[in-house]
Amino acid sequence: MIRARQFGLMAWSGWERFFFTPTSTAPLAVFRIAFGLTVTAWTATQVPYLFTFYGPDGLLPEPPAIGPWQWGLLTTNNTVIVLSVVFLATLLAGIALTVGSWPRVAAVVVLLGLMAFERRNPFVLNSGDVLLRVMAVYLVFAPSGESLSWDRWRRDREHFWEFPRRAPWALRMLQIQTSIIYLAAVWAKLQGDVWREGTALSFTLRMLDQLRAPSPDFVAQSGLLTEWLTFGTLLLELSIAVLVWHRRLRPWVLAAGVTFHLAIEVFIMVGFFSIGMWVLYLVFLSPDWTERTVLRLRDRRHARQVPVTEEAPDTAREPAVSES
Repeated sequence: MIRARQFGLMAWSGWERFFFTPTSTAPLAVFRIAFGLTVTAWTATQVPYLFTFYGPDGLLPEPPAIGPWQWGLLTTNNTVIVLSVVFLATLLAGIALTVGSWPRVAAVVVLLGLMAFERRNPFVLNSGDVLLRVMAVYLVFAPSGESLSWDRWRRDREHFWEFPRRAPWALRMLQIQTSIIYLAAVWAKLQGDVWREGTALSFTLRMLDQLRAPSPDFVAQSGLLTEWLTFGTLLLELSIAVLVWHRRLRPWVLAAGVTFHLAIEVFIMVGFFSIGMWVLYLVFLSPDWTERTVLRLRDRRHARQVPVTEEAPDTAREPAVSES
């Protein structure tokens, strides 16, 4: 009984320390900036097809039939004016997140905007768009504007380059979300025969309409290589989900993940999924390393801006000869 109580106290203490012990807001600020840039780029890419994909006279004139729990701004009012307002608001909110101007409000606008587009025409979007929406949810509640933000500059300009300590529970939830994404991916893949049989990558690399660059024939046509790649993908995703929590293995695991998603981005058209995962990796940055890196970049920028003074002639620097 006593041991069970001690274990419970230790577990509760670990829970409190993990979620609520104040830590630097530097990684969260870097994540906010990267996410804001990504959302801004995502919104900008909708421009060429905005009215074709989402407008009342486009490919899908009427919103698809969805349940009441799948509400969206563009499913309740399907007009060109509302579509234009939603687009502009999402774009400006992405910029506001990047610079850190009212970031929580901006995250709400981004969330509503992404939901509006996804619910209006889900047939032209993919898992990368859903990933951005999930990340926006956490930023609604995160203190992402406490450092490296316009709000910080406006409130306390003298201490702009400091990084206040805050409870990291939102950052922890983003970290947990990363593991959930990979665990869910592995679980979903194992439900299909092609993944269990080791042939999934063989089919993927021959889906010409989904490939950004043609895969080498010796890979796509090789049963042995595609089998290794198929099982290797499952092993890698499972490793990232679990081993990312090991501090010493984390850099190697994330480096493998970056390479993995780079290969996907090069060969397969997956929208913003790979970019979104790279942004999500930023929540695992070491707070101390992030602070040092940001300040080092600041110092380098300032050093470049300082004018170089003209050096005096060499003779002027020579010591005077004493008279004897």
